[in-house]
Amino acid sequence: MWKNFKLNKFLLLIPLTSLMFCFNSPKNDDEKMQTIMVSVKNTLSYLHYSPKPINDAYSKDVYKHYFELVDPGKRYFLQSDMDEFAKHETKLDDYINLGDLTFYKLTVDRLYQRADEIDKMTQDIFSKPINLHEDESLILEPKIKKAPANKEEMYNEWKKFIKYNILQEIESMNSKEEAQKEKKDSVQKYKLKDTIKYEPIAPDQKIKKATDEVKDLVKETFTRFKKRKKMDWFTVYMNAYTEVFDPHTNYYSPKDKEDFDTNFTGKVIGIGAIIQEKKGNLYLGALTIGAPAWKSKQLSEGDKILKVKSKPKEDAVNVVGMLSDEAVRLIRGEKGTPVTLTVQKKDGSIKDVTMIREEVAIEDTFARSIVINSPDGKKYGFINLPSFNADFENPNGRNASDDIKNEIIKLKQQNIEGIVLDLRNNGGGSLTEVGDIMGLFMDAGPYVQVKDGNGKIQTLKNKQEAPIWTGPLVIMQNELSASASEILAGVMQDYGRAMIIGSPQSFGKGTVQTFVDLNRFLNTEDDFGSLKLTIQKFYRITGESTQRKGIVSDIEMKDFFTYAEIGERYDDYALAWDKIPSTNFQKLNYFNIQALEKASADRMAKNAKYQLLLESAQWREKLDKEESITLNIDKFNEVTKQRKAQIEKFKSLTKFENGLKFSMYPSEIEREKKDEAFKKKSEIWIKNLKKDLYLQEAMNIIADMNVKA
Repeated sequence: MWKNFKLNKFLLLIPLTSLMFCFNSPKNDDEKMQTIMVSVKNTLSYLHYSPKPINDAYSKDVYKHYFELVDPGKRYFLQSDMDEFAKHETKLDDYINLGDLTFYKLTVDRLYQRADEIDKMTQDIFSKPINLHEDESLILEPKIKKAPANKEEMYNEWKKFIKYNILQEIESMNSKEEAQKEKKDSVQKYKLKDTIKYEPIAPDQKIKKATDEVKDLVKETFTRFKKRKKMDWFTVYMNAYTEVFDPHTNYYSPKDKEDFDTNFTGKVIGIGAIIQEKKGNLYLGALTIGAPAWKSKQLSEGDKILKVKSKPKEDAVNVVGMLSDEAVRLIRGEKGTPVTLTVQKKDGSIKDVTMIREEVAIEDTFARSIVINSPDGKKYGFINLPSFNADFENPNGRNASDDIKNEIIKLKQQNIEGIVLDLRNNGGGSLTEVGDIMGLFMDAGPYVQVKDGNGKIQTLKNKQEAPIWTGPLVIMQNELSASASEILAGVMQDYGRAMIIGSPQSFGKGTVQTFVDLNRFLNTEDDFGSLKLTIQKFYRITGESTQRKGIVSDIEMKDFFTYAEIGERYDDYALAWDKIPSTNFQKLNYFNIQALEKASADRMAKNAKYQLLLESAQWREKLDKEESITLNIDKFNEVTKQRKAQIEKFKSLTKFENGLKFSMYPSEIEREKKDEAFKKKSEIWIKNLKKDLYLQEAMNIIADMNVKA
């Protein structure tokens, strides 16, 4: 959850003025990292909503979390390494106070050393025959694993890991073969034109092909690992310190912050092309229709990128062997400036292509709507909101509330009788957008209470007095609906303005973050990155926190996420749930919740597909919790056979269609004729909507609201 937040000047005067001249401009990476460490510690201590004492207990938590981040599978460090590291377990508090890099350097240098050794080990493993008939197993659950006792054990563990990947690759080939055979049998059965290629590979050839695939994958993994800069690992190290305060307090390096801003605003200044990394080379992926790369008519998907000339007066940079994110930063730049790509076409020819950078919208982050036609002839509107995006830097930039408003206007022109707003998988965004969106559906009133670290409570109110949609409203949520999504769903539930349907409870993120630029406290022009810092907690207008508990749906419908450990309540370092006094608000009476809930429960109890989906979700979650897997190919195949038999039972779910009819707007139908990418995305979107069992029930509920209104 984000907020335009001005740091309290008085707060800064006392504890942080001493930082202003503590550091001169760093001369090297070590000095820069030391400066960042102390700055992060001071910022955490003075500005975090619930600061922790920097002591030995904190040090132990940081130590534990650091290894969960840096070696989660316990595959890189030996037990002797962990014994050596353990001597520092209660010293990490001292290190951050002093900007001491001892522990960071020890662990990261050892990590690179072990990675180099393991790279050689894996090459040796692949140089010899790999026996898939040995009776052994691989532990999958990190919590019950131990670090390898010695290099011999590490070698064997990597050999097991490689075997597991080979077996998975073979199974992937088998599944593709079976799917092709099924298609071919179907074509022949109905005497259709047979263009299906079905060429089964012999078992020994599959093993060889799978082994080669995994060999390439492992080689590429270590190639990428060695290219990763030590400053990137420093970001991981700093996040071990910050995330122990709470999971949403994070250190962002300058490039990480740039990526965050791009995703948050939904736009990027560049050429509109995906950059893909394959076997050490960079290639152009999909080109955005209408963007500079597409408009050049000289570039196409699959072109190999050799060089990037970022500025006219600078030399071109050779990007062969470069990480994709580094190349992306060379390609991005200021709007209206030229960038030149040297590419190798598929025919082997080399070409220089110069383009002018433009603002490219990432449309998948913006709201979109469609008309749903019910069997009784009525029309309803469906709006999907992927995020509460906002562009704070540009007053004319796109934001979620304006997008929702525009979608409602379009829907009203189609004479719809109700709206379903989909907040599933929406992780949040700008807090201020919540009030503006609320104002589109109801009159002015409070929508959230915010409490800072000093206990001061502020009530935020929507001032909109002219809602543009006052008809039936259903809001869909799931376990991944978080932050701003929970504020909007919660306030609409508290007022009784909308029915909230979906998972038993949402994610449970009830905290507000802001970005603090670390260099604002330092006497330097260098960019030290930023700290995304939890500064407030928010509460429903009833006084209840959404933290950990989330929003409980009016009509509960379980899904695949319900049985998984998803949500704030599963995080060891998440802030606690609490409650403050309620604020004054006038509850509305739009519908009879009990009647709607009973009608839905009766339908879902009789819905065979829904019951099958729940059975499938529980089965899949049980699989995810398996602690080990056999590496004997015969036993692995038997396990796979049993799983496929179970999957066969659930196969009808993949063929499910809800029977709903969707109508695009005339303007979008026209756009499809010119915009191939938009057309493809629309086809995929509508195809997925037709398979959405929960949307089918949402339509039933909103129809009931119409009847009972």
